[in-house]
Amino acid sequence: MNPTLLRIFQESYRELRPRAPMPEFEVRFFAFANVNNTIRLRDERILARLSDLLEGAPDSVLHAIAHILLAKLYRKPIASSHAVRYRKYVASHEIASKAHLIRQMRGRKRISSANGHRFNLEEIFDELNTRHFHGLLGKPQLTWSSNASRSSLGHYDPAHNTIVVSRIFDRDVVPRFALEYLLFHEMLHLKYPVKLRGSKRCVHPPEFQAEEKSFPHYEEAKKFLKRL
Repeated sequence: MNPTLLRIFQESYRELRPRAPMPEFEVRFFAFANVNNTIRLRDERILARLSDLLEGAPDSVLHAIAHILLAKLYRKPIASSHAVRYRKYVASHEIASKAHLIRQMRGRKRISSANGHRFNLEEIFDELNTRHFHGLLGKPQLTWSSNASRSSLGHYDPAHNTIVVSRIFDRDVVPRFALEYLLFHEMLHLKYPVKLRGSKRCVHPPEFQAEEKSFPHYEEAKKFLKRL
């Protein structure tokens, strides 16, 4: 166990719980597929794992992570100074680039098929590409999700250059325009990649939002997705 990391967690614990007994800690860096950090309490023992991308981070950043994890564990307010410090560090170009590379190397993307029961995602992508993007967007991998998720309707994963759409759209009751709108939204992420502005990731810039609203069935599709 890293003695510096252990000391930082113990200090952070004491700051949050000044009169509580000091628990036993097991804190180590772990090879996650992203900048993930986890913490859990088991038999009065705190187990914490930090992404190995954070090895070599300044003590102030590690202190911020320890504070955030422990505050979540004990349901305490998270100090804004620690939250801002952590966000700035992981949003830095160096860490963001490393995280992107690690996701490609370690992460596994479950690819099913673009051809569903009712809709073929590649055919719809090609039609939307011609209709709205002059056929200029490079086609990523397109796949239906492994299950009919309602919590994640669709997403674009830049690390694997893949658009995943929930199978809940591959049903006879789903109007085609709703699926087209969802895919159009994810295609806009190809046109407008995420950018860093200070410590924040800009996912939907103004030009993204303006073009999204140009979709012919925008309001109707949004209403259908809310009901879904």
